[in-house]
Amino acid sequence: MDLFGTAGIRGPVTEVTPGLALAVGQAVAARLDPSDGPVVIGRDGRETGAALAGAAEAGLTSGGLDVRRAGQLPTPALAFASRGRHGLMLTASHNPPEDNGIKLFADGTEYDRAAEREIERLVDSGPDQASHDQWGTSEEIEPLAAYRDSVTEYAQRVGAPLADLRIAVDCGTGMAGLATPQVLTTLGADVRALNANVDGQFPARESKPTAETLTDLSRFVADGPAAFGIGHDGDADRIVILDGDGEVVHEDTILAIVAEHYVDRSEAGDPVVVTTPNASGRIDERVAAAGGRVERVRLGALHEGIARVREAGTDETTVVFAAEPWKHIHPEFGEWIDAVVSAAVLSRLVAEEGLDSLRDPVAERPYRKVSVDCPDDRKAAVMERLHGRLPETFPEATVDTDYGVRLDLPDGEWTLVRPSGTEPYIRVYAESDDVDALVETVRGTVERAVTDAE
Repeated sequence: MDLFGTAGIRGPVTEVTPGLALAVGQAVAARLDPSDGPVVIGRDGRETGAALAGAAEAGLTSGGLDVRRAGQLPTPALAFASRGRHGLMLTASHNPPEDNGIKLFADGTEYDRAAEREIERLVDSGPDQASHDQWGTSEEIEPLAAYRDSVTEYAQRVGAPLADLRIAVDCGTGMAGLATPQVLTTLGADVRALNANVDGQFPARESKPTAETLTDLSRFVADGPAAFGIGHDGDADRIVILDGDGEVVHEDTILAIVAEHYVDRSEAGDPVVVTTPNASGRIDERVAAAGGRVERVRLGALHEGIARVREAGTDETTVVFAAEPWKHIHPEFGEWIDAVVSAAVLSRLVAEEGLDSLRDPVAERPYRKVSVDCPDDRKAAVMERLHGRLPETFPEATVDTDYGVRLDLPDGEWTLVRPSGTEPYIRVYAESDDVDALVETVRGTVERAVTDAE
């Protein structure tokens, strides 16, 4: 049984049902001992969340574990509350309102692949429930205020005071409305919050923050005195930044800015930034300029990449930042994806240097992403062919085949080819001064491999 994707369990509510939430709760209980501490349950603003949370609570308590109900809060706040214990979050993140999902945490870190496979096995086998005198108890907790206070305190260590810096924040009627405007206001900003009421139907815009969905924020920033804009998704684990003209700043540029900051301020002998194969070479350039290095890990597995770097490193090795586009982990604060912390840290950096000054050193080459049709049952054969053909096509490239085929070309240009994990496509990513020519060459090689695999 395959339940977990790259970001927990996610799907339509006809699949992510109360029955599944009950079974996952029972499976988590079967893995743990009551001495592991209570399990914290949180949910986003979706209308299906309360029923799923109740079902998960029933599964956990009937399995012998105590439960702490945290109610509606951002996913990073639930991760914060899971420190020293386990956590279960009901959210489909940026997906539409007809979807829902389940994310599991242990001591602030998402379950790794081995733990997810064990949950799948236990759901499939149907774990036994505890005897009547061993059922767990439940009570309500309110961790949100402590989370906001901790984010505020952490952000004050970097950058400069916000001192009435005007920032526009589009919360998309998601859970960021309970955290980002409050944190930035406490830090001294003049915050203009858009769509900050919680509504799981996402009536203002689609939950996923993109240039196409953040049009209201774009107009607001472009027409007013806001220094920049921030857009969030439904559970506040994604962040998009708009410049003073209301234009979206490329997500890899934001990643490079924050990565360089963390490497530059680190006192470690071997500061490392963990990112994913689809992330730009501009990140490597800025990290190297600051004296650090980059390690890559598969999409959706930043926490596994952090663990791998630590295991392979020396006493001098420190993971100072981990991120994939739009999603950042700040290890010094906590080992979960946290867009509220990113909003606070970036705001303090902008207050100190200005967004344009932060962007100036970053080489923003043209970037494209395209999809090539490929049936799921042909993907393995296609990728096997591409492992040989792409390096032959670009003999001057440095090749990495850990997560697809990534070719790093001279002058910071690169391309990545990988199979989609959810759709019948082979994805092609490319960044180059002549990106159209690079994409066409790579796409042609992929299309021929698809045809040959028929």
